[in-house]
Amino acid sequence: MSKPSSSAIITAIILLALAIIPVTASLTGQGFYLDLATRLVCLAIAAVSLNLILGIGGMASFGHAVFIGIGAYAVGIASYHATYGDFDLVATYSGLFQITLAVVLSALFALITGAISLRTKGVHFIMITMAFGQMMYYFFVSLDTYGGDDGLTIDVRSQFPLISFDNPLQLYLVSYVVLLISIFTVWKLANSRFGMVLKGAKANEDRMRAIGYNTYIYRLVAYVIAGAMCGLSGALLGNFTTFISPAMIDWTRSGELMFMVILGGAGTIIGPVIGAVIFVVVEHFLPIIMNLIKPGSGLYWHLPFGIILILAVLFARGGLMGLMSRGGDDE
Repeated sequence: MSKPSSSAIITAIILLALAIIPVTASLTGQGFYLDLATRLVCLAIAAVSLNLILGIGGMASFGHAVFIGIGAYAVGIASYHATYGDFDLVATYSGLFQITLAVVLSALFALITGAISLRTKGVHFIMITMAFGQMMYYFFVSLDTYGGDDGLTIDVRSQFPLISFDNPLQLYLVSYVVLLISIFTVWKLANSRFGMVLKGAKANEDRMRAIGYNTYIYRLVAYVIAGAMCGLSGALLGNFTTFISPAMIDWTRSGELMFMVILGGAGTIIGPVIGAVIFVVVEHFLPIIMNLIKPGSGLYWHLPFGIILILAVLFARGGLMGLMSRGGDDE
């Protein structure tokens, strides 16, 4: 029987920790850590989806956060009309309806924008995806009915027959299961012929075309899958925060998702989750530590965080996951 690889061991440890620690925190009355874990898991789903196109497909999208916004607004707008709108449809309260709406709208937006964006390459692809993201940002800002720039409060969370999203632990467990499914989906895709074509196109697109593969279609399908998956994370995040705003779509949010993928290890299966863990933990605790050292310095936590990213890119090839895997293999 072959010995488990270091990457498999790391994956198991991280997923086990995400299963045990938040549940323990909830049972011991430490609600803050459960909330922190829920936000972490929602962002991890978005990072995993970005990894499909960035790490595996080599498509550096700088507008991926737009799908989080679409998913969150799908839940928020449906809830708004169910509560305050001119019509009262039972379906608008339904979690199945809201989640489906979030996924379908995100996939449709990915299909339309991806069909255009994938006609470009390199920096042009980066800029056009960011442009589409900013376009939707200003679109939601213009929706005064739904709060405009001030955002929209979700008064009623998505409702399911046997699950209550008003219960923080149940919301976390659902989000955790979705994360597991997302990781498994990306793993299966990456190791299928579909994933091999994506990796081949990333390495040498002309050669893949020469042997008969329509790389444009493969990349577009991957882009749509990633958009739909990210839209699902947005629906969960909207239910968690019960408040949505155009700020969720801003290009800086897309940069944060790229940060997670690159820091954890682009192209690795569990790397984006590691990046999300590091990002959320540091985002919450680094300002506190800096304020303890020097009062008021916590406002500038982005500076040391940026230094961490630079060091990770320079000295940790393959991100933190790659660094840990090499360390384990050396032993």
